[in-house]
Amino acid sequence: MSHKTPKSEKLFNEAKKYMVGGVNSPVRSFSAVEGSPVFISKAKGSKLIDADGNKYIDYIGSWGPLILGHTDKDVVKAVQKASSSGTSYGAPCKDEITLAKMVVSCLPSIDKIRMTNSGTEATMSAIRVARAYTGRDYIIKFEGCYHGHADYLLVKAGSGATTFGNPSSPGVPASFTSKTLVAKYNDTESVEKLFKKYGEKIAGVIIEPVAGNMGVVLPDKAFLRGLRAITRQYGSLLIFDEVMTGFRLGLSGAQGLFRVRPDITCLGKIIGGGLPVGAYGASSKIMSIVSPEGPMYQAGTLSGNPIAMAAGIANLKKIMKKDFYNKLAKRTDLMVGEINSLIDKYGLEANVTSIGSMFTIFFNKEKVTDYKSALKSDTEKFSRFFSILLKNGVIFPPSQFESVFISSAHTNSDIEKTLDVVEKGFKAL
Repeated sequence: MSHKTPKSEKLFNEAKKYMVGGVNSPVRSFSAVEGSPVFISKAKGSKLIDADGNKYIDYIGSWGPLILGHTDKDVVKAVQKASSSGTSYGAPCKDEITLAKMVVSCLPSIDKIRMTNSGTEATMSAIRVARAYTGRDYIIKFEGCYHGHADYLLVKAGSGATTFGNPSSPGVPASFTSKTLVAKYNDTESVEKLFKKYGEKIAGVIIEPVAGNMGVVLPDKAFLRGLRAITRQYGSLLIFDEVMTGFRLGLSGAQGLFRVRPDITCLGKIIGGGLPVGAYGASSKIMSIVSPEGPMYQAGTLSGNPIAMAAGIANLKKIMKKDFYNKLAKRTDLMVGEINSLIDKYGLEANVTSIGSMFTIFFNKEKVTDYKSALKSDTEKFSRFFSILLKNGVIFPPSQFESVFISSAHTNSDIEKTLDVVEKGFKAL
């Protein structure tokens, strides 16, 4: 297809007058792929349609929540029904209980949950819980893991922070990050060293059990178990940030897949069915520290709002059906297998990391196992590849350091067309 987007260009120029960089989240600006963004006017199933009427097979999926694809009829129906009764009450509603029950039934590590409005709020609150519960101040995070934009977590963060080459952000006082210790992903020894030095002061360890914000990076089997053992030994809490992997890798997330039970779990994305939602949960004992049961304060005007709860319930009902995840994984495996064959065919320095319905094509000679190896990827090559895909009606996340998401709305013909376009991109490189 010819890729002319005059309306998108016009909208972007107008947006830049009123919004920082013309966007409300940095990676949407397309500056990592040396282009300007396409403005979306509508979406259906596996497709996005931009302001100029160009159609794209979408693999961003709103950065993960849309596991059923866009405008799923049951989710839309639930949202319409809920909104006709009220958009926000500032008071409890029955759907909050229903969604909480569904989440708790799937994750054995959680007895009680607290809804928030974003993943950032969830991780921020989980860390406050860990500090309040243990009476300690220090937190360990990992290079390349992104947990939202809370001040003390923007240290060697992934996601947009990696894309734009500023792993730590200006505006974050040094005193805010002085209690944040940084370890290496997939390196148990780096964690042990920190515990030997700060052991009795460490409140918790926060990690994306499968990293998704430096591209998809899988944990070494022994690594997550090692974290569980070390945190237990020192009386620290293990926090799994499953905002991306929760209900994406299966009903019990990464913790179910790897059989490692964290103390606190952070969720978001899929549990909101495309609406703004986050949540954190733990055992009744740990959660009893949270107000109004305990002294640790956390609140939110729109937390548990009826529309987001209704969307989440409709979303989870459908993914709880038998064989949902098997079918999705098969579709992803098929696509990843073909991409690997094409990499071999064209002798490219590239490789794919995948799990469940997530994957990343790294333009990298070596297999990516941590932040350091992720940063060796050829971002300029990715940028050229992304542009070829876009021109041919396929949209991947506009950054080398993000995950591609497959939904149940992607058809066999979507995948065939995508593979044709991927081959075109590889050929050109």
